[in-house]
Amino acid sequence: MSAPFSSTDAIAIAIMGSGGAGAITAGGLLLEAAGRVGWQGLMTRSVGPQIRGGEALAMVRLATSPVSAHGDRFHILLALDWENAERFVDEVPLDADSLIISDPAAGDPPATLRASGARLLPLPLDRLAESVPEGRANIVALGVLARLLALPLESLETVVVRALARKGVNAAYLRQTLAVGHDAAAGCNGFQRPLPPVSGDSGRWLLTGNEAAALGALRGGVRFAAVYPITPATDLAEWLAPRLEQVGGHLIQAEDEIAALNMALGASYGGVPALTSTSGPGLALMTETLGLAVAAEIPVVVVNVMRGGPSTGIPTKSEQSDLNIALYGLHGDAPHLVLAPTSVSDCLFTTQWAVQLAETLQCPAIVLSDQFLGQTQVACEPPPAAKPTASTRVIASVGGERYHRYALTPSGVSPMAIPGVPGRQYTADGLEHNPHGTPSSRAADHQAQLDKRRDKLLRYDYGAAWAEVEGEGEIAVLTWGSAAGPVREAAARARAQGLAVKAIALRLLAPAQPARLATLLSGVRRVLVVEQSHSQQFLGYLRAHYALPADILILNQPGPLPIRPAGVLAQLSQWK
Repeated sequence: MSAPFSSTDAIAIAIMGSGGAGAITAGGLLLEAAGRVGWQGLMTRSVGPQIRGGEALAMVRLATSPVSAHGDRFHILLALDWENAERFVDEVPLDADSLIISDPAAGDPPATLRASGARLLPLPLDRLAESVPEGRANIVALGVLARLLALPLESLETVVVRALARKGVNAAYLRQTLAVGHDAAAGCNGFQRPLPPVSGDSGRWLLTGNEAAALGALRGGVRFAAVYPITPATDLAEWLAPRLEQVGGHLIQAEDEIAALNMALGASYGGVPALTSTSGPGLALMTETLGLAVAAEIPVVVVNVMRGGPSTGIPTKSEQSDLNIALYGLHGDAPHLVLAPTSVSDCLFTTQWAVQLAETLQCPAIVLSDQFLGQTQVACEPPPAAKPTASTRVIASVGGERYHRYALTPSGVSPMAIPGVPGRQYTADGLEHNPHGTPSSRAADHQAQLDKRRDKLLRYDYGAAWAEVEGEGEIAVLTWGSAAGPVREAAARARAQGLAVKAIALRLLAPAQPARLATLLSGVRRVLVVEQSHSQQFLGYLRAHYALPADILILNQPGPLPIRPAGVLAQLSQWK
């Protein structure tokens, strides 16, 4: 196991610049170079409201152990310029121990940043870049950061040259530009924030949550996907498309979200595990087809990468406000699965598990990721080399007896026929039906099929994977999804301060598991609920389905600003 995360060993860097300045590129290269020498970390990006181009902010946090959230502040803000910087100042908390690096020719930092008391280190980034043919200010900036972080320059050179030389940039000039920045920071000894050296295996994976979810789908057996592009889920499909082809599968871009889910449902009906990806507006359009999947008992997986809402909302920012529609948005009594990964790397396991559960239980599964998880890039330890999941769908055998597709069985799961098998034809549509599949409006048939669809989910043993638990104590923090990252860090800090805190992040949201949570809450007297929604959707869900202690605090905030560990810790500190 990895060593527990310590925020004192972490360093956070923000790189800001206007469109074309290369802030995001610099952040990604810094993360990759850090991973090469054994550090772990994450990078998130923030962009302006434009469809293409415009100002950008890369936020990188590095440590010697896994990182799943941003910290309370940034140690270094490096500004390639200050154009439209006001759009990002709320996302870059600084204090008197922080350092601002900027080119004096670009002007002064915004007043909000100066008010933080952060120290200013002026460096002529543009002039230094001009001293090298094809020099770029963002590459100079990387050289500066390498010196301040004690990041070996050779590792950074390897990453930068490999990434940019294939785009036609001269490799020798890239090395010279990095060296210029490195030398320019030589006199900044008082500003250094080196991370502790890392020993052992330095191999790190670089992946986003969308890439991890796509890989989990492949490992789960998905061989067909139909999608309609939507931010922030599109890059899941972009990563998945060529890799599906490599394993004999197919990805189709549909004309809209409704068509995408219908195509996926058709593929699954034909025996091929299938998936679609979307965000909140697309999920709203898919709800009728999801009801069809419930009624016809056809497995399918929907990865919903949440963003700020309602309506078009904030497409490039994260929020957990699709919980209610995922849980309750289908009309009628329509039991289905809802799961949520608890970290970027956990997107792999959770999506693979969702495919397995959907296939086993013959129902739709919604995976609730979000923009933070989906588009954050992490340098992390390689996920376990799990073998692809074997098919878990119960297939009807060939036989002479009359086929009852929706037969009432002890498990609630009845064998599903593949189209074209002689003697195994049946009707699969949204009408209520009898065990044979013939449409029926009889009360007895409706009651029996409602019970069947409910009970197969309730009777299944989901095992320990339904939640992640860290720590013990009479205080519990209940959370889910991307909010689990800051909760883990805050709970660890609280335990270091003498508070007995248990952190519980639910991975399986539907069906609810009241008996399992009651076991986890045994001895717990106080509960803090943490979520990123304005209307306390998660707290409402917990109160509807679980028995909670009377002493409850709630920390809820909408996007676009992330929940930070200090905010969670401040709530816990009320119980000291």
